[in-house]
Amino acid sequence: MTAPEERSIDSAAQQMIDRAQQDEIGLAWDRYEEMQPQCGFGQLGICCRICHMGPCRVDPFGDGPQEGICGADANTIAARNLVRMLAAGAAAHSDHGRDVALTLLEAARNPDSGYQIRDPQKLRVIAEEYGVATDGQSVTKMAEAVAEKTLAEFGQQEGELQFALRAPAPRVKLWREQGLMPRGIDREVVELMHQTTMGVDADYRNIMRQGMRAALADGWGGSMIATDLQDVLFGSPEPIRAKTNLGVLKEDHVNILVHGHEPTLSEMIVEATRDPELVARAKELGAAGIILAGQCCTSNELLMRKGIPSAGTFLHQELAIMTGAVDAMVVDVQCIMPQLAHLSERFHTKLLTTSPKTKMPGVEHLEFHEDQALEIARQIVSVGVENFANRDGQRVQIPDEEMDLVAGFTAEYVYTLLGGRFRPSYRPLNDAIMAGRLRGVAGVVGCENPQIPQGYGHITMAKELIRNDVLVVVTGCSALADARAGLLQPEAALEMAGDGLKEVCEAIGMPPVLHVGSCVDNSRILIACAEMVAEGGLGEDISELPVAGAAPEWMSEKAVAIGYYVVASGIYTIFGTPQNVLGAPELHKLVVEGLEDIVGASFDFEADPIKAAHMMIRHMDKKRAALGLDEMMYEQALPAAAS
Repeated sequence: MTAPEERSIDSAAQQMIDRAQQDEIGLAWDRYEEMQPQCGFGQLGICCRICHMGPCRVDPFGDGPQEGICGADANTIAARNLVRMLAAGAAAHSDHGRDVALTLLEAARNPDSGYQIRDPQKLRVIAEEYGVATDGQSVTKMAEAVAEKTLAEFGQQEGELQFALRAPAPRVKLWREQGLMPRGIDREVVELMHQTTMGVDADYRNIMRQGMRAALADGWGGSMIATDLQDVLFGSPEPIRAKTNLGVLKEDHVNILVHGHEPTLSEMIVEATRDPELVARAKELGAAGIILAGQCCTSNELLMRKGIPSAGTFLHQELAIMTGAVDAMVVDVQCIMPQLAHLSERFHTKLLTTSPKTKMPGVEHLEFHEDQALEIARQIVSVGVENFANRDGQRVQIPDEEMDLVAGFTAEYVYTLLGGRFRPSYRPLNDAIMAGRLRGVAGVVGCENPQIPQGYGHITMAKELIRNDVLVVVTGCSALADARAGLLQPEAALEMAGDGLKEVCEAIGMPPVLHVGSCVDNSRILIACAEMVAEGGLGEDISELPVAGAAPEWMSEKAVAIGYYVVASGIYTIFGTPQNVLGAPELHKLVVEGLEDIVGASFDFEADPIKAAHMMIRHMDKKRAALGLDEMMYEQALPAAAS
């Protein structure tokens, strides 16, 4: 068996992995090893299953078939496979946005739903963007109109997505000229699926062009709608202290975990865990109280708004159940392992599915409906409370590992963070970059993957970047991995940051790695880049900024969609493991070089997180030189040296 420390660099996870090996319980890492060797044709992207004439395989060595039965070559096959991953990822994030818009509509129309408009100011800003009347309008009327406007964008067939106009004018112009401006969210995804059906598009360049258009419909459409409307409903995050890792679970409490991605349910579960009757019932059964913790992106949503602790990331979901202390795990959508159904049977954990999109054989389904939100949340919490009595104390093993963190930074909060309450501005950030205190900004995001020791890619890359005066912003599992390593604390700047970044962090009192939310909240990074351009001094377009992106441990189709909307927005991006394009030489060249000519940015693939960090740093230095910033630093230094 592979040693626990080769599977995760998190010591709490290592304890649970060791327990699994002793108890002969298979985990994701075991299933990965059992899968070896994986299909080489699939890894290279040149296995086609789109029609039933195949599956077809193109020989990467040139000795065997070079075309599928229909005549599609390696570049066409790999492009189709890649953008179908992208389409699924865009659909997942955008469907999340649709559900949030429907919840906003429910909140506006049904005063008994339990939902409230917690950020009316942001609602007003969005309403004005969409041309909704705000003078003399009640909050609920504005909310209803905004919900209807955003929902219409999913099905609209022509026009442009409103939030895409938030991008700098040169970027919007480029999208229009290149035929990349998204028209409707669902239209772009459906068209992409049609375009890649057998017998339609065989031009890999044209396939990739529509892929980027669908990705932009996610990043500047569905995901951005999800982010902004969640802020309206649940409140815009502000920096907040919390804790993370498996040690947030407590042996003497009822422990309820929420896992997935949509906060419409988890926000109500927060309220239900505070219900005096349910707390009293927990104490009746011998518990000291009720602890609610999150996993995956639901965790990030609750963390940044409520300070609810996080019990870990994607690869912690099995490990959390193995503590023997989880009385209920409540899941909604995305990144939920079907294996949880079998694992929960080995322990006392009640696994509950709640979305009509997510069911598992043999698992109790307690369907969540927004019009009965609080009542259903109480039922869910009650299941966990009652299950506390079934816990076997002899099987409880909770690692004594938890870490403090600060979460909840947003593109809007940066104004106040940097400029103060009375002079909010992005000017200090731009000035720090122009003066050379900050080399640039990196967005490090994405999943975890058992191919890579858990957390190693995220944490190692973030440490190397901040050591070289790069401010790092993080989302999703990447954010929580860095949190476990202590990088989301202000003190980390004193211990690990370069002199320039340390100076900025000390002046403001912020961590060198900023948590900006869940995976749909990568849209916050896009907005922040647009604001940096608008502030001035760093070029006219996002592609001119000294910024870069990375997904060092990616695994999800959603990561492909995110990667392509980030690159299509003008940001150079590195994936830790290659996209499935290596068997298609021309497509590979397009992805790592040719996209630069179309959208002003491209991808690289690099497994070593330190090498990848320095590729990002070299990119930032190139952008700085193009802006004349190094010369500016030199000229500013001359008078001081002379005096």
